[in-house]
Amino acid sequence: MQLEVRPDPSEVGRARRWARSRLAGSGIQADEPIAETLVLLVSELITNAVVHTGRSAVLRLVLPPEVTGDAEGATVRIEVDDASDRAPVPRCVNGEATGGRGLALVDGLADRWGWSREGTGKRIWCELDRCAEGEGAAPVCASEGGTVALEGYEGYAYEVV
Repeated sequence: MQLEVRPDPSEVGRARRWARSRLAGSGIQADEPIAETLVLLVSELITNAVVHTGRSAVLRLVLPPEVTGDAEGATVRIEVDDASDRAPVPRCVNGEATGGRGLALVDGLADRWGWSREGTGKRIWCELDRCAEGEGAAPVCASEGGTVALEGYEGYAYEVV
């Protein structure tokens, strides 16, 4: 499944809506913590592609076949292809900065992430493993209320809208 995203910041909202609809169609419920986390990751990766390249990007969701409520160990992959060959670089920002935390969020929320050169551009990807709650397994999740807290970013809450 893929979506072409135009180089317009308003496209980020469209990408989130598209991702939510695809997740719902795959059996991942909107109220599941993994769905909230996946939508936040889509938002960050698409925002980076749109803001830093000024060109179109392609969002791809790779969902495991027949994801069901009890699909332990299933992995969901997000890929964003853009036209820039510049490597994604996490930035160090101070507490007053209004941007620059996207890759830190991706690093803190995804189980794995990376990038590769693709043609004249690049592909940045991340993966989340879906695990069962209970029996000692910690689910992939955002904290209560759809906000995410990351170590080193105390005092900041990122709400999934």
